[in-house]
Amino acid sequence: QVTLWLKKIYGNARVPQYEVNKRTVDILHEVMECNEERDKDISLLIEDLKEREAKYEAEAQYWEDILAESLGLSVFCLSQEGTTDLEDLVESAMALEVEDTSLTSFYCAIINRTSELFQLKSKNQEMEWKVKTLTKKLTSALTLEKQLEADVKKIEKSQAAEKAKAKSRSNNLKFLEAKSEDIKIRICDAEETVIAAGLDQSLTHEALMKFSEEVAALQQEVVPLKKEVMSYHDLPP
Repeated sequence: QVTLWLKKIYGNARVPQYEVNKRTVDILHEVMECNEERDKDISLLIEDLKEREAKYEAEAQYWEDILAESLGLSVFCLSQEGTTDLEDLVESAMALEVEDTSLTSFYCAIINRTSELFQLKSKNQEMEWKVKTLTKKLTSALTLEKQLEADVKKIEKSQAAEKAKAKSRSNNLKFLEAKSEDIKIRICDAEETVIAAGLDQSLTHEALMKFSEEVAALQQEVVPLKKEVMSYHDLPP
């Protein structure tokens, strides 16, 4: 619907490019509905004026026939000035849609038309304000969309860099794990070689670590005993 309406509005001219998404289409659809509603009101007003015109022309012809038959008066019998005044009077009556050509009818019609003109101006101003508001919303939506696209590109670029770093870290971790496993194997081979060469088991790394832990535990047990002994040093012999 929006596409057909834009083609209808621009006619043979090229429709300006715009980003097609739910928000922009909704805004254009709202503008389209306002435009169609306004066109409909104007079409109804034009049809009503045409009907009134036909009605007054028929009524004028009716009275013209009566005047010609009863009094023998005809538009062609009037002077140039009279014909001009009569034409002005008829055109004014048809334009103002009066029932007759009395001064009161003309005054009332002028007042009504002035009121209608004011209402139409007010409605047009309201429609213009609504169109401006929708245009601002559309511009804001397009700007926001461009900003979001730029942010998405930045995030995608950042994610690509993070993926590259993660891949590099993963490769380094795999290398270190393989290296650690290799070192463990080499240590085991070296220990087996040393043991086979007659190394005392008490001098191995595990034995020395265990011995160190036992020494540390014994030192912790000696601390309170030393304190207790120190308390006896202050006594007389």
